[in-house]
Amino acid sequence: QVYVVFSEELKCWCRALVESIWCQADGYQLRCFLVDYAKHCSVPSENIRVLAGAFAKIPPRAKKCRLHCTKPLTLHIDYCENTAKIGPAKRWDAAAIQHFRKLLE
Repeated sequence: QVYVVFSEELKCWCRALVESIWCQADGYQLRCFLVDYAKHCSVPSENIRVLAGAFAKIPPRAKKCRLHCTKPLTLHIDYCENTAKIGPAKRWDAAAIQHFRKLLE
């Protein structure tokens, strides 16, 4: 379900999907995906509202997606043998993410 949350970063109300909720000393925090900005943000629980009326029927401008069958790779360097090979990695590194974003632009 899509809700409306107030984004401190954007200084406006945005449509969002709630991904997770956790408790803090001063209340609950929500991890949200902003469907019109393709951004993640954290908002306090008092900054969430139910989306009503015709606004609920507007399709989102951003969609979460993944690259099909694409696995992260990294450069493995063996200093003893003075070799470097590309091999599988557990996570995408920052340089690969930055390169991919530039390709998309």
